[in-house]
Amino acid sequence: MSRRRALLLSAAVLPLATPALARERRPAAAARPAAPTGTPASTPLGPFDTIARQALIIDAETDAVLLEKHADERMAPSSMLKLMTLYLVFDMLKRGRLQLKQELPISERAWKMQGSKMFVQIGTQVPVEALLRGVIVQSGNDATVALAEGVAGSEAQFVELMAAKARELGMKDSTFRNATGWPDPEQRMSSRDLAKLARRLIIDFPEYYPMFNERSFTWNGITQENRNTMLTRVPGGDGLKTGHTEEAGFGVVASAKRGNRRLIMVVNGLPSMKARGEEGERLLEWGFREFDNITLFKAGEVIEEVPVYLGTRPGVPLVGGRDVIVTVPRNWQETMQAKLRYKAPIPAPVLKGQELGRLEISGRGVPNLSLPLLAGADVEKRGMLGRIPAVIGGFLGS
Repeated sequence: MSRRRALLLSAAVLPLATPALARERRPAAAARPAAPTGTPASTPLGPFDTIARQALIIDAETDAVLLEKHADERMAPSSMLKLMTLYLVFDMLKRGRLQLKQELPISERAWKMQGSKMFVQIGTQVPVEALLRGVIVQSGNDATVALAEGVAGSEAQFVELMAAKARELGMKDSTFRNATGWPDPEQRMSSRDLAKLARRLIIDFPEYYPMFNERSFTWNGITQENRNTMLTRVPGGDGLKTGHTEEAGFGVVASAKRGNRRLIMVVNGLPSMKARGEEGERLLEWGFREFDNITLFKAGEVIEEVPVYLGTRPGVPLVGGRDVIVTVPRNWQETMQAKLRYKAPIPAPVLKGQELGRLEISGRGVPNLSLPLLAGADVEKRGMLGRIPAVIGGFLGS
């Protein structure tokens, strides 16, 4: 409530009387790196340089974009594509069509996969839970193919499922040719699609998401560390997936949570592991430092009392239909403007939940929002005798 009052005191709030959101060595932790020389990304605060070819940072709760650079460019996703494979497997687990302890066979094709490996053995049976860790922690292409074949019978059939799920999730710039992210000239994803997918993984599968925060995994006597250095470089870092190919460069889809705030970042096209770690850390720290989430109104909280004409009560409360949370710059009090627009007086009868106006929010660095304001109570129309004084008063006052 105090933040809402601060908003109303600091912003221009205008009620109107007219109608009217296989393994990479972990670099040692270092001091905050200097800003690189690069081309700028767009932010609500103005241009911000980054050496990443593609970059996007969003707030996981409000979906607000804090930074973007070529976010809709169709790029080679490398192993970051494995997040789509993981989404499908988690979905199967949640619906009971797969079990964590269920064992899947390792085919010759899975065993022969090159690149990052879990080192599963041909002809063996491996539990789904172990294969998931082999994908998440070790980025194993062999484990990924084993999961795809176990779920759909073949990797080709699994790719069809990936495409269908991507359409369902609203991922408009993704084309899949395999389940691993292995280089293919026709295989592409955008940073925005990857961020959208990461957000859905976090929201839809809270029971499985902690796997992304596991730091190492041992299989077949071989221990491999998690390639995502954001887990140790960034306080609150807890996921998701790195990637690297010659075409794509070094990239990562990462998330970190501090208090009630969670950011999701996608960067790609970086020149080295070191650059990926340093630039990922710098961008996430910037996002936490420069922005905050503000609860403007709680659902049902009274924002204004509006007069009612010919009603059984003189006014009706205007309320928000849901919690209104916005991502704003730290100096939001200096830049935000809010306007209440409604038609007054409101003619009776008024039904609870009826839309009576809009709350409009704008300002530098603040997402433009237009939110419905609802009647917080029923107001019946007066009977004939009760209406006479009001009608006469209105006539005499005209």
